[in-house]
Amino acid sequence: MKFLIISGNPKKDGLCHGAEEELIRGFAEGGADCEVLTLEKLDRCHVCGDGWGICREQHRCAFGNDGFSAAQEKVKAADAYCFITPVYWAEMAEALKNFFDRLRRCEASRQFGGGGDPSALAGKQVLLVASPGGSGNGLLSCLEQMDRFCRHTGAVIFDYIGINRWNNDYKKEALRAAARALAQGRKAGETL
Repeated sequence: MKFLIISGNPKKDGLCHGAEEELIRGFAEGGADCEVLTLEKLDRCHVCGDGWGICREQHRCAFGNDGFSAAQEKVKAADAYCFITPVYWAEMAEALKNFFDRLRRCEASRQFGGGGDPSALAGKQVLLVASPGGSGNGLLSCLEQMDRFCRHTGAVIFDYIGINRWNNDYKKEALRAAARALAQGRKAGETL
């Protein structure tokens, strides 16, 4: 299986980066290939035309040459995902929000537009991880944002994990175990 970690983390150190490393270890322990997709160089949605550009009909972005089209292809090729982000102002990092805005326009229109292919994420499992710093607040609203994106695109939520500076000792273990379980083929909703 091929797993894609989609990261909104702009830093190369810190708690969120450490969480990414645990996920990578867990996927490897489970025997899966894993890639991290970072998003900081991608632009925001330009809301072309009358509010919808070619994304609604052609399911691609008119401004995809900034790296978005390549990122969308990586999403299509993956078997499962982990979305991970630091929490800023009780929301996902801006890079992840921007990517989700663009990807949702391209992929959710497949889900709700009738006919054609389903979303590239439809039926695929995703692990949602939020890492609030500072006060540790905003975790739930951030996870809700990611949950809403999954529901719009048809992704199946495997688990929600919040990790902060007070719980990272045992939550890193949980991240690694969740990634390993996903890599070994566990499905959301299966009773052990």
